[in-house]
Amino acid sequence: MAEQRKIRVAVVFGGRSSEHEISCVTAGGVISVIDTDRYEVLPIGITREGGWVLTSSDSEQLAITEGRLPTVEGDGTRLALPFDESAELLIVEPDAVPRRLGQVDVVLPLLHGPFGEDGTIQGLLEMMGARYAGAGVFASAASMDKVFMKAILAGHGIRTGAYVAVTDREWRRERKRVLDDIAELGGTLFVKPARAGSSVGISKVGDAADTDAVIAAIEAAREHDPKVIAEVAVSGREIECGVLESADGGAPDVSLPAEIHVAEGFEFYDFTAKYLSTSSLTIPARLPAEAVEEIRRLAGRTFEAVGCEGLARVDFFYGDDGEIYVNEINTMPGFTPSSAFPQMWAATGVDYPNLVDRIIQTALEREPGLR
Repeated sequence: MAEQRKIRVAVVFGGRSSEHEISCVTAGGVISVIDTDRYEVLPIGITREGGWVLTSSDSEQLAITEGRLPTVEGDGTRLALPFDESAELLIVEPDAVPRRLGQVDVVLPLLHGPFGEDGTIQGLLEMMGARYAGAGVFASAASMDKVFMKAILAGHGIRTGAYVAVTDREWRRERKRVLDDIAELGGTLFVKPARAGSSVGISKVGDAADTDAVIAAIEAAREHDPKVIAEVAVSGREIECGVLESADGGAPDVSLPAEIHVAEGFEFYDFTAKYLSTSSLTIPARLPAEAVEEIRRLAGRTFEAVGCEGLARVDFFYGDDGEIYVNEINTMPGFTPSSAFPQMWAATGVDYPNLVDRIIQTALEREPGLR
């Protein structure tokens, strides 16, 4: 009797966004705990230029080492895209006929930010009939765009902070009106790229009426995204909550929440504070019991409001006034062993290897094609 082959899992990481390195770190963590007795891992890196290469499965090469962030280099085995109709990848070598790498059973698109977490790779995978983990095209795109995310949540009665959206056209043609609208927000602002993560391109502005500071912050954000959002700063504590698609088709499962403690010397939770400092988490967050239950309820509601699948992390502000605000939803949260998402689930009773396995199994059970 022929030996049954292992389930082939394509772990895709890197990508063209400013979160390229963090995606590599996420992939390294996931690869290190995948059960190799059950799964065959195909580590597929996407270079900053968009090339797809078969890379090493050595997770240590994808770790942050002495402050050095990992990247995907273009010197691996080149792969042809897209998948063909049988979900097989092709190896492309110079002056050689393309050859089949083999069938892929499920894809883990561990990409953060634009060109990955925003529905682009999800659309490619659906067109090619490949199973994949995580949210579909619309949920990925809507969650990545903070403006549309806020509009969807408002339609479901879920509170978010006040904001002004700044499109490229408005900034070029209606700048005075945009600045007037932002000034009316009042108080302290955070100005962000509308479709980026890992706190890339964010500026804190102490006074919404400080035109020069607002302009500088918008221009800094526009280096990463032509669409920008200016949000009123919420005075309070930063809380995160993990969500998983239910295994039985019911309401999503929600983790215990975590509170972020930003390391000393940082004005806010920026990229360096997140990944290269002593910032820490308290799990479970030390909040009143009723606040914990409300945050967990809102995390599940947010997950369902945007039509999310698989997994997500929902970020909140617990205001000094006791009000709870959704900050954003991340459809592919950071997934290293030290990231908040796996730590919250470990505190809730699902350890890192079982968490990864559950996400793979959920994806395998979903039929390929249009979600």
